Amino acid sequence: MPLPLDPVIEKIIPLLPLRDPAVMTPQSARDSLRALADARAAVPPPPVDRVENIEVKGGAGKLAARVYRNGTSKAPTVVFFHGGGWVAGDLETHDRQARNLVIETGAVVISVDYRRPPETRFPGAFEDAFAATRDVIARINEFGGDLSRLGVAGDSAGGNLAATTALACRDAGIKLAAQLLVYPVTDVTGNFADAAENAKFPSRAENAEGYFLSRATMEWFSGHYLADKAQGADWRVSPLRAKSLAGLAPAVVTTAWFDPLRDEGVAYAKTLQAAGVPVKYHPGEGLIHGYFGLGDASEAARAEAQRARADFRVLLEREV
Repeated sequence: MPLPLDPVIEKIIPLLPLRDPAVMTPQSARDSLRALADARAAVPPPPVDRVENIEVKGGAGKLAARVYRNGTSKAPTVVFFHGGGWVAGDLETHDRQARNLVIETGAVVISVDYRRPPETRFPGAFEDAFAATRDVIARINEFGGDLSRLGVAGDSAGGNLAATTALACRDAGIKLAAQLLVYPVTDVTGNFADAAENAKFPSRAENAEGYFLSRATMEWFSGHYLADKAQGADWRVSPLRAKSLAGLAPAVVTTAWFDPLRDEGVAYAKTLQAAGVPVKYHPGEGLIHGYFGLGDASEAARAEAQRARADFRVLLEREV
């Protein structure tokens, strides 16, 4: 039997934002995520040697980005995409996640602030993610990174962007060492509103509400990202729908047991494995969507996130 919901997280859930799509607006979603980050301002962030705000090339112009690193020697390089349902989230809301990634992998991390819907709809965020990755590759020496140890990473919608960027890199002949997909969105077909599509992933019903991220909120996010529901079958937003996953970079895939996205994450990990891609999978028992940001409060969340980052570090150390 899987572990029960972590009691520490159970107490935190009522305090978390983005739980009522009936009244949520894009601006209120952004404000609430930023307020959650600001509420921890008194807690010193995980220390890294250097943090620098820069710009990288996106799909239609320059994007804000942030470089994190420890030391000065050549290191693996990770392009990181924040979560927030494509609509919310930014460099600030995911600052601590980026820092932990640096500390626990030894990599140079470049966090990218892609364009968000509804101002820029699909495929804008995907195009930004891929363009930013190509720009980082072109400027790898500037960051002190190592082109032979390049990875992509992200959580939730950012995990979706990391997965689709990995696909685009494969198709463009770009070799990645690894991908870290943290409770990723992998299949938006039906916009989380189609009963037949939802039935393919029982977690969408089992965890439809009550555990922070709800199925209804995912429907809200998808509706803002996609201008047309038919776009949900496009691999650039639904990597599980790609014709083939063969030849992709080795992956670390994490899910959370009490998360409507759990089963599509499991399906993606299994499909990667079936295509011959090495996969390390972490089920996130007892945890909810967003647990990578709850490590300061929950030991269970911190330990699971650390296990995933440790596996990612091993993959990044392999030269390709």
